[in-house]
Amino acid sequence: MYQPKIETMDRESLEELQVHRLKKTVERVYTSVPFYRKAFDALGVMPDEIKTLDDVRRLPFTKKSDLRENYPFGLFAVDQKEVVRIHGSSGTKGKPTIVGYTVRDLANWSEIVARAMVTAGGRPGDLFQNTYGYGLFTGGLGLHYGAERLGVTLIPMSGGNTPRQITILEDFNPRGIAGTPSYVLNIAEEMEAMGKDPRATSLEYGIFGAEPWSEEMRHTLEEKLRLKAIDIYGLSEVMGPGVAIECFEQQEGLHVAEDYFYIEVIDPKTFETLPYGETGEFVFTSLAKEAFPIIRYRTGDVGFLYPEPCQCGRSHLRMSRIKGRIDDMVIIRGVNVFPSEIESVILSHPYLAPHFQIQIDRKGTLDEITVFVEVEDSFVLSAGEFDPHGEPYRRIRHEIMHELRNALLISTQVSIHPPGNLPRSEGKANRVIDRRNLYPNG
Repeated sequence: MYQPKIETMDRESLEELQVHRLKKTVERVYTSVPFYRKAFDALGVMPDEIKTLDDVRRLPFTKKSDLRENYPFGLFAVDQKEVVRIHGSSGTKGKPTIVGYTVRDLANWSEIVARAMVTAGGRPGDLFQNTYGYGLFTGGLGLHYGAERLGVTLIPMSGGNTPRQITILEDFNPRGIAGTPSYVLNIAEEMEAMGKDPRATSLEYGIFGAEPWSEEMRHTLEEKLRLKAIDIYGLSEVMGPGVAIECFEQQEGLHVAEDYFYIEVIDPKTFETLPYGETGEFVFTSLAKEAFPIIRYRTGDVGFLYPEPCQCGRSHLRMSRIKGRIDDMVIIRGVNVFPSEIESVILSHPYLAPHFQIQIDRKGTLDEITVFVEVEDSFVLSAGEFDPHGEPYRRIRHEIMHELRNALLISTQVSIHPPGNLPRSEGKANRVIDRRNLYPNG
């Protein structure tokens, strides 16, 4: 099996490597990036004072707003002629965050993704269908070059054109697939609508990420497609896909590529580093990036680190699956609510389709949350003509409202819709519509 020794390196040797690379990174950003030089000086920290991993806590945080304020190339640590590729975020909330890669950065990234694909169950010679979007988004090209590094036959489908995705699945017989969980689920449902059985495909494993997803979504994907659903983590600001991934053997916690990334969990209010097992915000420091090294990047992603080793034998730390994002978290009447908590309730019911949307309104001085759900075709057939006011639908509505109250500790409204009524996604699913700012005075 393709498994570099670095993945089973003893803890002491791994930390020595991390310290060595951290020192070089700190020196690089202080020397080459005015933003970091100013931030270090403001804290009274000099590069030669960073001697241990614990010294990371003395370094400044980097936020997404810092990337936007230095748009487009203000945080690059090399001359532009050394940058061979640029990626960035979608820029849906303002200017995109732009990152760059040198030749060595791309080689390292390909190696990281190749390792990740093996961890997920991939192997040289596989056919692999990539439904992540190509372009500024890192998902498509990140998986692409990692697959080629591993020796996989890559099918670069990108996102969308679902009928063609299905044709390729049936004709090419890939062993693996990658994409957002919501979009690959959409592919499976399109197959069912066409009278095809998605469980009859050749797929054995799927690599899913780019949006938070629950254990219930995993079970739905595995049941509909008869594959192992593996969670991958990455973000363009740190590198792209491959920063961490679940293993095929245990599927519990994502193995971090610690030789390239140093991970912390902090309390987002006090900024104190939290011990293993405690939930907070993930923070990453890149250890070997040339074009765009980043120090203590606050991801906004919420989770924890596992203290115990994994049964697969890899020694690298595992991060939990993402519970949600700080900026996706909504506060309803003083209670923190993550869309993934609602997803867990919805997907636990066989008569509900795995699609939902959340709408938040302000009625007077109170916030009100409504969860829009779909019933499955099979339920409509058994209950008769679709009637959201009929007895079977009222019973479902009250049942879901009760379970959501127990899960979220707040009351919600539930709106029942017929099959196929809610929007489908060809990329990241848009789960939350917050209309409170539209009517600030109620």
